[in-house]
Amino acid sequence: MNKNEKKTSQLYAYKQIRDKILNGEYEGGTKLTEMTLAESIGVSRTPIREAIRRLEQEGLIKNKKVFKPTETDIRHLFEMRILIESFSAKKAARYMIDDHIEQLRACVHYAKTNKDIEEIIYYNKQFHDLIVRESRNPIMIKNFEHMQAIIYLFSRAVVSHKRPFLVEEHGDICEAIANHKPEQASDLMKSHLEADLEFALNIVT
Repeated sequence: MNKNEKKTSQLYAYKQIRDKILNGEYEGGTKLTEMTLAESIGVSRTPIREAIRRLEQEGLIKNKKVFKPTETDIRHLFEMRILIESFSAKKAARYMIDDHIEQLRACVHYAKTNKDIEEIIYYNKQFHDLIVRESRNPIMIKNFEHMQAIIYLFSRAVVSHKRPFLVEEHGDICEAIANHKPEQASDLMKSHLEADLEFALNIVT
């Protein structure tokens, strides 16, 4: 196998395992062995080993098992999100340009009118990503990006279980940003994520 083929196998194995974790096929707590994964995916154990290492760095695998969050894990994640996103919402209310505000409004609209779970999750992610980019803080953005895989797991749980007022809260945050009300935008984001946290605790733990 040449160098390019090796990289292709590693990427394929990584994407296959990651997708199965994110879509729930590999549930939290599932033990993952190199041999079983190699047989099911159809590659050798070497790319599987590299894929597992990468997924461990993302937090999706821990001790050779699919990450199953404890209540403490969930609280820690949302504490970090609240710090990053409430600050970002405040900055967005000060600096977000009109084109980006319209993109925020589009995310709210499409999430409200769409019934497909994956589409709603997508627009939920886009909404939060747009706001975090307004932090203009590369360290915050990098930390937020590092948490994306775990955030996705909770977003899927929250959306699929139809958390009340989720999209409406996005709309309120969007309008606070559009009306250049930094403190209100920050407070609304904090309340929104606290509601997500409590909902996630009820359905995940």
